[in-house]
Amino acid sequence: MTSLGGAEFAPLTKTYLNTASTGLLPLRTAKALKAAADDGAYGRVGPDGNFAALAAARAGFARLAGVPVDRVAAGNSVATHAGLIARALPSGAEVLIADDDFSSLVNPFAVRTDLKLRSAPLEKLAEAVGPQTALVAVSAVQSADGRVADLAALRAAADAQPDAGRERGGPRIVVDATQAMGWLTPDPRHYDYLLCGSYKWLMCPHGVSLLVVPGDLGPDELVAYHSGWVAGEEPWNSCYGPIAQLAHSARRFDERPAFLAYLAAEHSFALVEELGTERIGAYDLALADRCRAGARELGLTPVEARSPIVALPGQGAAAERLKAAGVEASVRAGNLRAAFHLYNTEADVDRLLAVLAGS
Repeated sequence: MTSLGGAEFAPLTKTYLNTASTGLLPLRTAKALKAAADDGAYGRVGPDGNFAALAAARAGFARLAGVPVDRVAAGNSVATHAGLIARALPSGAEVLIADDDFSSLVNPFAVRTDLKLRSAPLEKLAEAVGPQTALVAVSAVQSADGRVADLAALRAAADAQPDAGRERGGPRIVVDATQAMGWLTPDPRHYDYLLCGSYKWLMCPHGVSLLVVPGDLGPDELVAYHSGWVAGEEPWNSCYGPIAQLAHSARRFDERPAFLAYLAAEHSFALVEELGTERIGAYDLALADRCRAGARELGLTPVEARSPIVALPGQGAAAERLKAAGVEASVRAGNLRAAFHLYNTEADVDRLLAVLAGS
């Protein structure tokens, strides 16, 4: 049986169902990385080529996200970009988060002890938005169990609020799309900031994390505290002393990128764009639906979620048995978590279910 990704991926010696932890690299991406490593070892690469790959990756992500490229900043981790946003909030500002959301998103706000951090169940997050809420931070898809946030309802609730200290009124919405991008594209109308670690469903190496800033970002709303020479409007003229002019685009918020990782991202993003996020999403969801249906037949109760992440509460202990049988899954919050992507097939689903059934 051929997967959607087909020959783009290496044949596996095990059943890999752990994309929610780390996605597999496409062969084209691995080939580009190997060539770049050889070029680096033999002195065949210069810095200009690195910046060209970075620009291509940034543009590729912008197309996948459906936003202008000048709103996209490149970095290394979601936590760093979340911290940048957290630092910009005034003392006493209320930040609303979902219960038990991923730490890399919420902890940068939690360590600001002068902020008012408030939490609500994911399904009631929109209802919890109030007139004192300055910012809402939520994952588009929950890491622990695959539940999908209702971002449209959240946007409507935020827009219904009176002025929260900004010219446009209402709280800013920060969405972590790390568990979404690659199979599900959040609507740009439903968020202000988008954060995305790309080593899962976008199948990049670690070190590729993108930040989408608001289209109406005020001049003093977000400060480029960690800006180095790469954030200059003219990077090669920004190497010494204070930078005379930061980039006019979101590139002003760039971290010094992991160039090899971004070279890889150029190729992985291209594959996702070629196959199409909607097509990938439909494929992934069909595999997850098959898994949930099979789990119910075994008497298990999967978390109801319209995502490729299938969580089986109380089954975490099965992970070691699965691993011994050549099935790679993970355990999160006590759940056995299987995640299906374009390199998986129905046979992978059936293998997981067979091991769970004891056959």
